[in-house]
Amino acid sequence: MNCAARLVEIFGSQAEVARAFRLDRAVVNNWVKSGYVPARWATEVERVTNGGIHAVEVLNEASAKKPVKVKSRPEGHLFGSPLSGKEAMNDFAPAKRISSFHPPQRTLMGPGPTEIHPRVLTTMSQPAIGYLDPVFVEMMEELKGLLRYVYQTKNPLTFPLSGPGSVGMEYCFVNLVRPGDEVIVCKNGVFGARMIENVERTGGKAIVVEDEWGSPVDPDKLEDALKKNRDARVIAFIHGETSTGVQSDAKTLVKIAHKYDALAIVDAVTTLGGSPVLVDEWEIDAIYSASQKCLSCTPGLSPVSFSERVVDYVKSRKDKIHSWFMDMNLLLGYWGATTRTYHHTAPTNSLFGLHEALLLIREEGLENAWARHQRHHNALKAGLEAMGLKFLVKEQHQLPQMNAVRCPEGPNEAEVRKTLLNEFSLEMGAGLGPLAGKIWRIGIMGYSCRPDNVMLCLSALGSVLSDMGLAIHVGDAEAAAHEAYASMQ
Repeated sequence: MNCAARLVEIFGSQAEVARAFRLDRAVVNNWVKSGYVPARWATEVERVTNGGIHAVEVLNEASAKKPVKVKSRPEGHLFGSPLSGKEAMNDFAPAKRISSFHPPQRTLMGPGPTEIHPRVLTTMSQPAIGYLDPVFVEMMEELKGLLRYVYQTKNPLTFPLSGPGSVGMEYCFVNLVRPGDEVIVCKNGVFGARMIENVERTGGKAIVVEDEWGSPVDPDKLEDALKKNRDARVIAFIHGETSTGVQSDAKTLVKIAHKYDALAIVDAVTTLGGSPVLVDEWEIDAIYSASQKCLSCTPGLSPVSFSERVVDYVKSRKDKIHSWFMDMNLLLGYWGATTRTYHHTAPTNSLFGLHEALLLIREEGLENAWARHQRHHNALKAGLEAMGLKFLVKEQHQLPQMNAVRCPEGPNEAEVRKTLLNEFSLEMGAGLGPLAGKIWRIGIMGYSCRPDNVMLCLSALGSVLSDMGLAIHVGDAEAAAHEAYASMQ
């Protein structure tokens, strides 16, 4: 048991440890999460515990967890003695000695990536096997089945693309948009704008339906655009706009698209696993997401799903899809059949991790996962509002897992985030585009969506803002969150 855990055992709770050391509870929480007490507290720990934990124990543990940095070796002695006659190779070596990378323990409460469940990390550390190994092929089929569960679909073509969510977005446009096609794109944030870029790069013509950042897509505006542009055969929108924390009515938007015989591309990067996404019930044609948000896996995979209507359309295209890697017809041979044909070297261990992450959601229950995100959002919201902070998005359109909060007047918002990272090892996101410097984006996604993270965020943020001169009482925020939790039991 490490020294931080022993302190909690001695005093009974993190709150009592904080009281004994006259610290904010968020500091103690960070000790526990990091697995050690910083060396500067060694003598104080021995004094407060009356010798129950010796200073040397704290020092030894801290030095092992966070070793002291030493000066680089002088040039010419970078990696030991070079082989005879090969001295010139060192001209290309880094200018300093490099050792193994060990990232600090962070509490990730930004727009992504999220914290990764320990079971996922353990699974990813398993031995690598070939991407055409029969055992791996069997796992691929299980993975497709688990993705159909979280997407709530029976679409045969449901699988994870090799690449981040941006690859999923581009994959949809590359396969569904031909040069000259008219595509209606709903833009209410950064990622709607990125959709426009994708349309233009495929040679299509983007017809933009624009809403204010922080507002959902207006269904009436979409229908009006479809009435005026009868040749448009594809519409696209963001279900949960990560840059603003707003959620649009996907079911209604898809229904309007089908009324005018258009296909619907839906971005579910932030919503999949955290909010209802019902592909079959809503009759979504093409949808993509990402592994690093509510699915609690590492970045680098983009789960996608396509209706039979989309697959038939892509197969019927007479022109050659301009991206070899993203050509659906070619990938069908690897992901779409039981007999696999080589396409590319799949990231096998990342797929192990996604399999485990989806299994965790299946064990929890999809509806329970949605409810968990809503529950912790309600508590976080209550605490933030008790501090006097305001949300960008109206309550009925707020995305539970991505909270866009207006920065208060006074403190420098970047300095607040910097202090949270340096003092509490807590990451929050900044605003993008016209919202840069105006909002914070606080994520509670996947494995990061836990009560201890909610309380740490409130305690740490409240403490920093109070230290910077705002009249904020951390206890009021914590009490509001606890009251919200109690009301939901």
